[in-house]
This record gives sequence, C-alpha cells and structure tokens, in this order.
Amino acid sequence: MLLENLSLLFFKNYDEASLSFSPHINCFIGDNGSGKTNLLDAIHYLSLTKSAFNSSDAQNIKQGEEYFMVKGRFVVEGEKHTVLCSLKQGQKKTVTHNKVLYEKMSEHIGRFPVVLISPYDTDLIREGSEERRKYFDSLISQLNHTYLEQLIQYNYILKQRNSLLKQFAERHYFDKDYLHILNEQLVPFGQQLAQERAAFLETFVPVFQKHYRHISDSSETVTLTYKSQLLGTSFEQQLLQAERKDLALQRTTVGPHKDDFVFLMDGNPVKNFGSQGQQKSYVIALKLAHFEVMAERQHHKPLLLLDDIFDRLDEKRITKLMQMVAAHTFGQIFLTDTHLDRTDKILSGLSESIRRFEVKEGKVSLIG
Repeated sequence: MLLENLSLLFFKNYDEASLSFSPHINCFIGDNGSGKTNLLDAIHYLSLTKSAFNSSDAQNIKQGEEYFMVKGRFVVEGEKHTVLCSLKQGQKKTVTHNKVLYEKMSEHIGRFPVVLISPYDTDLIREGSEERRKYFDSLISQLNHTYLEQLIQYNYILKQRNSLLKQFAERHYFDKDYLHILNEQLVPFGQQLAQERAAFLETFVPVFQKHYRHISDSSETVTLTYKSQLLGTSFEQQLLQAERKDLALQRTTVGPHKDDFVFLMDGNPVKNFGSQGQQKSYVIALKLAHFEVMAERQHHKPLLLLDDIFDRLDEKRITKLMQMVAAHTFGQIFLTDTHLDRTDKILSGLSESIRRFEVKEGKVSLIG
C-alpha cells in the first residue's frame, strides 16, 4: 500500500500544501514547531479519520479559519483510492472515499492502515489505563470490524446508563426496571469485548516479545497481560453487585471500560522497574508488533510514520530500526527530523528512493 500524494487546506498551521511522495522513504526536515509532525498527523487523519494528538476535531482547524480539508490518494494492489476528510466549524465531520460519502465513519477504519512511532509513545507506560485501552481498541478495531461495531455499541449504551444514573441523583428517583434493561443491553457487548481483547493478546504477545529481543539485545523477559473484571465471571452479576456504588458515584464502575493492559518486565511493572531505555524499547517493540500483525492480517504493509526518533532514540535502537528498513521489513515510510545532514547520514545506502521536504513555518518545499 502506498500514499501517492497529500493535499492540505487550513489544517493546523498550514494554509495549504500539496505533496507527492516517494514509494519508499519520505523525510520532513525542519525546526521544532515548523509543522513536520502535523504532516504525519494529516496522514494519520486520512487513515483513521482522527488526529493522533488532538482529541477534538475542531482543534485541527487553523486558527482564524472556518474549516479544514485533508485529501490523499492511496494505491492498494494497483487500485487508486482518493480519501477526503473535512470539517467546518459547528458541523459534522465528513469523510469520502472516491467521492462517495461514508454513511458510518467506522466503515473506513482498517482500509488504509498506519502505524505511528512517536516520542509520546511512552505515555502508554506512564499514563493511566485509559491510554492503553484506547491504543489496543484502536489496533484491534483496524483488524476486526465486528469488534469496532461492538465497541461503538457498548460505548453508546454505557453513555445512556451513566446519563440515567446522573438523572436518578438529580431528580431523586430510581427506576430499577429501566436500569436493568440497559444492563441487559450492555452485558453481551461487554463480554464480547473482553473475550476479543484476551484472544488478541494470545497472538500478539509472542510477536511483541520477538521484537523486544531484537531491539534491546537484552536478557530480561517482557510480556503484557489483560487485566479484566469480566473474564471467568458474570458481567450481569457484577453490574447488580455494583448497583449501589454506581448510584452513589453516578457512573458505571464495572465493565471493559475499566479494564487495563499490564506491561511487565521480569514479572514487574515496566512503569516502576524499567529504565528509560527499557521503556523506549518496550514501546517500540509494541509498535513493531503492531506493524507485523497488521501487515499479516491485512495482506499489505501499513504506512509507517516515524516522528523525531533520531532525536529521541539512542544509536543502538536507531541502528536496529534502520536494519529493518534496509531489509525492506517496512513498506512506505514517513519520518521527521530537525537536521538534514543527520538524516542523510543515517539513511545512506538504505534506499535509492528517498524524497526530502523542507518544512518552514507551515510551508513545505521539495529539497534538491
């Protein structure tokens, strides 16, 4: 799979930009704050219909403007696919594929997969369980459309249930029958999500461990486990047992939205016992496993986005990654860096197809 070109209009710090890409390696070179990462984020948006960094779509509109547009043409097995994402202030986001509007945004997820390796990846280790759930939910959703639909339904019913619990508190009444109807609707989706997550890790963990050994050249044993309230127990019974607590807190306190993915090294939490280098190796191995599993399931390689890795990783880990690039483990690559000389030195001899772009204050130009 390739991304042939990209066009932007009022996206983040860009008035407009139009780029055509190399089928192998594409480099965005510029100072910090110039807009390099925003180009990677635009590619991420085309793939997943959302930013990798902003939770609100409206935050992607350039300050002072009314709308943004991101457009790109993918090539998959010889077929061309034009994707256009746009948003106008106060209106719903629209996404079209070959000029046909999606009725449901979820239909797009997984068609044009992408993997991003960024300096913020260690947040998966340092932050709370929500970050890890979002990461694995996004990964599984790109591979399993049924899982995505179940997740959407679960979150919709969960929102209704939480709203009802707040109403009970605000209006000083309790409708047990209505609450139990929502329980009955929530239970099958919740149980299925937990089972799918557990099953996914069974295949994912060995691939992750393989990549950790390669990246780190170390002897520690790493793994990750799924910590769920639901496995081996009745979700319906748990909801009934937590009813009084839910009423008091005005939110649903049990279910897969409270579960976690536990990152371990030699049986201990990586967050507390892993060095900074070990934590970086851990998250890179996660992303490389993410790439391999997705490439195998989708039957084509995802786009690989590398954000500022030459600044943030040590020479050993960069060398390991570049060895994989040289071996054509990856397909099309997009990377950012602040120094052209460093980029050229690291990429020397890896590919005859390298395209370099200079990024300066929201403007992009081809180098050379």
